[in-house]
Formats: sequence, structure tokens, C-alpha cells
Amino acid sequence: MDAITLLKDDHKTLEQLFKRFEKAGPNARVEKRRLVDRMIEELSRHASIEELVFYPAARATVAETDDITLESLEEHHVVKLLLAELNGMDPEHERFDAKVTVLIENVRHHVAEEETEFFPKVRDALSRSDLAEMGETLAAAKATAPTKPRPAAPDEGAAAMVVGTIAGVVDRVSSNVSGFAQGSVNATQDLIARILGRRRPKVSPTGSSATRQKADQVRDTVSTATDGVVDVAEAVTAGATKTARTARKSAGKVGDTASSARKETVRAAQS
Repeated sequence: MDAITLLKDDHKTLEQLFKRFEKAGPNARVEKRRLVDRMIEELSRHASIEELVFYPAARATVAETDDITLESLEEHHVVKLLLAELNGMDPEHERFDAKVTVLIENVRHHVAEEETEFFPKVRDALSRSDLAEMGETLAAAKATAPTKPRPAAPDEGAAAMVVGTIAGVVDRVSSNVSGFAQGSVNATQDLIARILGRRRPKVSPTGSSATRQKADQVRDTVSTATDGVVDVAEAVTAGATKTARTARKSAGKVGDTASSARKETVRAAQS
């Protein structure tokens, strides 16, 4: 499945959820809560893989996509703030339905712009093999993407790759933090390099050089962050290990205290 088809399928899934919510009656609170939980999960994953893979790859390889990418990131930010507010909100709250309605309106606007403006630019500029490879990278990223909204996390470039991947691992209670984090950074970096390696310049040498220079800057940003990915992930793992070690020591001290108490009790009984 190519990248555009994968992302459009996500959009269709979301639209189905939106329509089911809109058709639910005013007293269908349990059903509405369940639908919103699904929206949160689907939107969190979808936004993450676009920010981790699609946006940086498109921006590095497709001309005139800077503005629409930046606008899309801002729209994602607004949506994630709404998701964070809806996450765990009581469906009986008087603003629950209104907040979901605003969420749906924002997402539909965002989807319309992507499908009519952004996606056609990418499909026209990239080959079938490029889009297929990008689709594979998106699918792999989706498997470890966050399932909860994280509006405070970085949403752009290598920082998003690191934080997004670790957040996904935490959401799924997985232990292989370092491997997943480095994998996401390397996968997007390699994807960009391979797409650029297969492309032939369609513009003047000056324009082509400028495009390559912009792509090199994106790759440099990702490469710089790659060096810090393992450090970040290992810090998370080391922190967990240290906490566990401290807990074991504390448990040992409790055991020693209990043992001493038992001995004192025996001595007191014998005397």
C-alpha cells in the first residue's frame, strides 16, 4: 500500500467514527465515550506517523510543501489539545458534545486540505516505488506510534521521532525503548536518502541544487539527533533500572527490620 492510500484509509476510518458519533442520540453517553476513545487512539497514531515520516519526507523531497506542512503541524497541535481535554472527560459534562463537534470540524477541515492540496503534490512528485516505500515506513511507524494525545511533545523533525517513538513504547508497556527509538529515526532518514537518490532533476541545475541543499539540511538534523536517541532511550531504561534496584534495596531493608522484630519477639517470650 502506498503512503497516500494508507493515510486516506486512516481518514476514512475517522470519518466513520465521526458519523457514528453524530448519529448517536443525546442519551447514548456510553457509546459516545467509546467512540471518542477510538477517535483519540486513531488520531494520536495518525498524527504521529505524519509528523514522524510523511511531513519530513515530503518536505525534503517535494517542492513547495513548506507552508502546507507548517500549517498542518499547527492544525495537529490544535487537535491534540482537544484530544487531551477529551481524554477521560465525563460524557455527562455539558461541554463534552460541543468539544467533540469542534474536534470533528477541525479534523474534517484538515483532511480536506491534505487530500485536495498536499497529497496531490506528493503523488505528482514521487514515483510509485517512492510512495510504496514511504507507505511501508508509515506502516512500521504506526505499529509503535502513541495511542494517547501528547500536545506538549515536539511535533517536527528528529525530536518528534525520538519522543513520539518512546511515547508509543510507553503506551504499549514495551521494554525495547532504545531499539524502537533508533529504528524510527534511521528509517525516515534512510527513506529520504533513497527517494532523493532515485530522483532526476526536473528543474534547472540551480533549482535542483537548492532542493538537494534543503534535503541535506533535513538529513543533517535527523543525523544529529540520531546520536542522542540512544542516550535518551538508555536514560529512560537506566532510570527504570535504578528505580527497580532502589525498590529491591528498600524491600531488603524492610525484610531485615521484620526479621529483627521477630527475633526480639522470640527473646521477649523466652524471658
